[in-house]
Amino acid sequence: MSEPAKLSVALHNETATAQLMADLALLVGPGDTITLTGDLGAGKTAAARSLIRYLAGDDALEVPSPTFTLVQSYELAAFAVMHADLYRVEDESELEEIGLSPLPDATLVLIEWPERAPSAMPEDRIDIALTHRPALGSNARAADITGYGKSAATVARLKTLREFLEASGYVDATRKHMPGDASTRSYARLIRDDGSVILMNSPQRPDGAATYNGKSYSAAVHLAENIKPFVAIDEGLRAAGISAPKIHHCDLDHGFLISEDFGSEGVIEGNPPRPIPERYEAATDVLAVLHGKTLPETLPLDGQTYAIPAWNTEALLIEIGLMAEWYLPDRNAPLSSEKRAEFFAMWRELLKKPLAAPKTWVIRDYHSPNLIWLADRSGMARVGVIDFQDTVLGPRAYDVVSLLQDARIDVPESLELTLLSRYIKTRRAGDASFDAAGFAELYAIMSAQRNTRLLGTFARLNRRDGKPHYLRHQPRIWTYLQRSLAHPALVHLRDWYLANVPPPQRPPGG
Repeated sequence: MSEPAKLSVALHNETATAQLMADLALLVGPGDTITLTGDLGAGKTAAARSLIRYLAGDDALEVPSPTFTLVQSYELAAFAVMHADLYRVEDESELEEIGLSPLPDATLVLIEWPERAPSAMPEDRIDIALTHRPALGSNARAADITGYGKSAATVARLKTLREFLEASGYVDATRKHMPGDASTRSYARLIRDDGSVILMNSPQRPDGAATYNGKSYSAAVHLAENIKPFVAIDEGLRAAGISAPKIHHCDLDHGFLISEDFGSEGVIEGNPPRPIPERYEAATDVLAVLHGKTLPETLPLDGQTYAIPAWNTEALLIEIGLMAEWYLPDRNAPLSSEKRAEFFAMWRELLKKPLAAPKTWVIRDYHSPNLIWLADRSGMARVGVIDFQDTVLGPRAYDVVSLLQDARIDVPESLELTLLSRYIKTRRAGDASFDAAGFAELYAIMSAQRNTRLLGTFARLNRRDGKPHYLRHQPRIWTYLQRSLAHPALVHLRDWYLANVPPPQRPPGG
């Protein structure tokens, strides 16, 4: 078992407590346990309340003390939180009655008075011991934080984060929670009198076990496993005239970064959300201009160089394989070894054309959640791009598919075709030899590749990562997949899918 990690923080007032708990909230998640110790009135409930309100993004959320109810539960957007108070517990057997033995899965658990049931506390936990410090002020506290077991790494990271915020001048900034994405990264908005910035927490971490020829999934398909690709690509995009956020401070070794805040005005509107045509046109133009440039394959990074990885057949087949690995078993349609061989053989043949095509930077997640509208800028600079750390070298068609077949919102087929024509027209204006029909074929192939992967990815996010809300996107992905399979170049794939791939289940009421 690893040695405990320790951190002591002086908390001069409730604001300092809220800042500390917001920093901790950036690093914890479902499955973690935080125990809070200290005398009556030491501030345990206030600390728990600060963390819960931060995660909820609601400073006014009612978070009562669980002294009498023993347990309070909160179903937050990101994950569930349970807040318990064991002060009135007389025997550890009572924990089973209140849902704390065993501890619930996929839940962040906060426990006050853990000393009432010491043997029931998990080995992996963070303990926050709060004590009065009247010498520092009437409301001052000291927080002695200890990470045990696997949670020792979290407390060590919290210490590094606090040092990073201190060095960059933001330790006293107000923290505002920002929703995360499907990755292990987390974000916060830091607000001072001179404006706001974005804090990114990007821990060094592979996605999945080393099951793909000795590599994790992320390594096998060239997903970023640390913050360095983000920094290199950010500077590269800015040099190419694209609105990527300016980086103010970064810690490359530990994965912390403070960057320009583009705000939150997106390229979609309404409920259910739909594309704003003018903004989608501008986003399409960004790709057309970027794809008309000759872009470097290596970029400077902290006095060294970063080589942008290139997609190859094996990486794309591993992505496609998520359908066979996760989606088809969920639909009670697992593939026999013979059918698996057919599946990959078809795809290996189909991928030859896109992989032989001229390569460009493929941003990969160039779609509505990652595009910010910058109304005070002009032309294509109005499109702020905020997610690009997974950039690879690959076919130009891929990012056009990402935008025009947005996985999270419905893009009407009429708008998709209008914008695809706009892209082709812009490319032809800059290059008379641009092959429109050839591009349309590559677009269809990469659409089928991307949407095949996404059916598997969203099934995996549900089953492996406990994120069922991604399943609601599967029917939309299926619709996009049917559009691409209609292309004559995909006739054999279409027939195979028709025979072997059942459509996703519709969500209730969907």
